[in-house]
Amino acid sequence: MADDTMTLVIIRHGESEWNQKNLFTGWTDVDLSETGRAEAAEGGKALAEAGYDFDICYTSYLKRAIHTLQIVLDQMDRDWLPVEKSWRLNERHYGALQGLNKSETAAKYGEDQVKIWRRSFDVRPPALEAGDERDAHSWAAYRDVAPEDIPMAECLKDNIARTWPYFEEVILPQMRAGKRVLIAAHGNSLRSLVMQFEGLSEDEILAVNLPTGVPLVYEFDQDMNVLSKKYLGDPATIEAKINKVANQGKAK
Repeated sequence: MADDTMTLVIIRHGESEWNQKNLFTGWTDVDLSETGRAEAAEGGKALAEAGYDFDICYTSYLKRAIHTLQIVLDQMDRDWLPVEKSWRLNERHYGALQGLNKSETAAKYGEDQVKIWRRSFDVRPPALEAGDERDAHSWAAYRDVAPEDIPMAECLKDNIARTWPYFEEVILPQMRAGKRVLIAAHGNSLRSLVMQFEGLSEDEILAVNLPTGVPLVYEFDQDMNVLSKKYLGDPATIEAKINKVANQGKAK
């Protein structure tokens, strides 16, 4: 491997309590389920067994990603590694859908409409109204974030608009300095990065489903061209997880 090759590992948080209940989560700060904790531990174990090490880690403000990272690092005996948290790596804000059951919402509005809300590139779900208890403007975690930056609903295009500049301005310079980077974040904030890494079209990114708790390893050259990409873990298990994510928005 060339010395100027940059390695980046991204991992989607393990199953959360609301993933388990098939609820739209977004910025709601729910914790990992027991399954999610086990998934995070498996991801950390896979990284350790494959000989990976890191210099700096990044995650969001949401505990399901934070705790996933903590469990991964514990499995790797790397609890001491520096971790930077940013709201810009948060999951996409699902607006007024947050807290609703995905299958029930699909039964009410139709699977096609829910697919548009979940997967379209530039269509936002219904927005929260000011004063809604789900509005993050009053939450302590965001007290230092400019009010105009806190969304009431987001599409993937909005997610990219906050996630990609953070990657370019904060994370990429660390990679170019030779640092080995691990990002633990969310389905849509990581899809935002994957779209840019791989030069995917708006249609192509809609078909991308990231499995929970599975490390995804990228190798780049200095110009951020992807040299290789691989998941760590059992292929059949990973495929089953990807299909599970893809089927979340269907009526039962």
